[in-house]
Amino acid sequence: MFTLNCKGRLLLIENPIVMGIINATPDSFYENSRVMGSEYILWQGEKMLKEGAEILDIGGQSTRPDSLPLSPEEELKRILEPIALLHKNFPEAIISVDTYYSRVAVEAVGAGASIVNDISGGEMDKQMLMAVGKLRVPFICMHMQGTPQTMQKKPFYENVTKDLLDYFIKKIDECKKAGIHDLIIDPGFGFGKTISHNLELLKNLSVFKILEKPLLVGLSRKSTIYKTLGINANKALNGTTVMNSVALLNGANILRVHDVKEAKEAIKLLGAYQSA
Repeated sequence: MFTLNCKGRLLLIENPIVMGIINATPDSFYENSRVMGSEYILWQGEKMLKEGAEILDIGGQSTRPDSLPLSPEEELKRILEPIALLHKNFPEAIISVDTYYSRVAVEAVGAGASIVNDISGGEMDKQMLMAVGKLRVPFICMHMQGTPQTMQKKPFYENVTKDLLDYFIKKIDECKKAGIHDLIIDPGFGFGKTISHNLELLKNLSVFKILEKPLLVGLSRKSTIYKTLGINANKALNGTTVMNSVALLNGANILRVHDVKEAKEAIKLLGAYQSA
């Protein structure tokens, strides 16, 4: 069991939980996840919470391959009002901000977020780890090779599982020195990895349990699924459920998804199977 202190509220992870994705952006790779406008974001947040999401993850810019970065100012324009509205209307909800800018993280936590989710693990803004340490909120440290602009240009690893394990051992130490007490690790499926790399990581996912940190998996509707099946992201729900089920069997603690209901059903069924 893991316990996360989210600005004074304890989030217990005894069984796997779900993080619902809300993209306050017009260009996310999955068209149906593009949520613009405060009313629609409130509707989406309420829907996900009713379906059982324990965390809502709000992001203001696409980080798909070849996407162009936004400035911190533009990102803040997209996410601050939605975070504040969700926090006001659903005060018990745990809100995560998906950003690699320390300034955005600080202002988002001030508006109601209580987790920081950084795709770069603090690499793209060297002030991030110290900022999160001062905020005293959980930090999701993801692995990414390169940047969104370069990550899919011939990614290479000597041994992808060992390389990531070494990366997280180093990051755990860096985060501890920065004052971060609650750390979640995310292998970063699709971020600087080929389909083969992603499948190998999924197969070896249980290796990361030796780090003794909650393990977040974000496979939802990604290209490893839809390219393997010869479809597109809009048709990748069934494939996502299959891959999420494999991730759960291999030790995932948090599923980051576009489709909350289906992820919760997978968790419930796997739990029944494992306790039979």
